[in-house]
Amino acid sequence: MALRHALLATLLTVGESSGYDLAKEFTPERATFWVASPQQIYRELDGMEAAGLVSARVVVQERRPDKRMLTITDAGLAELEANARDGAKPVAIRDEMMVMVQSVAAADRVAVCTAVRDRLDASRRKLAHYERLEAKYRAGRSDAALYADERVAGPYLTLLRGLSFERENIAWSETVLRVLEREGDDA
Repeated sequence: MALRHALLATLLTVGESSGYDLAKEFTPERATFWVASPQQIYRELDGMEAAGLVSARVVVQERRPDKRMLTITDAGLAELEANARDGAKPVAIRDEMMVMVQSVAAADRVAVCTAVRDRLDASRRKLAHYERLEAKYRAGRSDAALYADERVAGPYLTLLRGLSFERENIAWSETVLRVLEREGDDA
């Protein structure tokens, strides 16, 4: 999957949006399935517009620069459909934190624990954000009602994966700290 597909999927869900608003959805603090920098996003949006996958209209603002509002086109929808038919590749873990923990015997244990605590704090903040989103989606609705609404089903299922991911990050980080801090006390 490319950033292009992630942007198209987000536009499909949120509807017309500015590049700035899209970029906020791809920050590490908020993203449920893809992280990208604003520079990457703006560059990709320009290419998507040139390819006819999105259309843009300019909104004139008095006290701010004009902004472009983007909408997915029929060609963009076709691109998403083609991507879905291609299937997804297996997930491969590439995590710098795992490298640090793997090499703790050769690393500064205090620095590793500090990095794990930082990750733990970030995961707790992200989980709280996801839980607020879940409450907003739910709004008293059952799972069946959420899944029946095709505009909500995909984003909600993605959110459930994000919730699970952050809960596991928290549990793993707590285990790492318990083990490394205990081993440090024994020395």
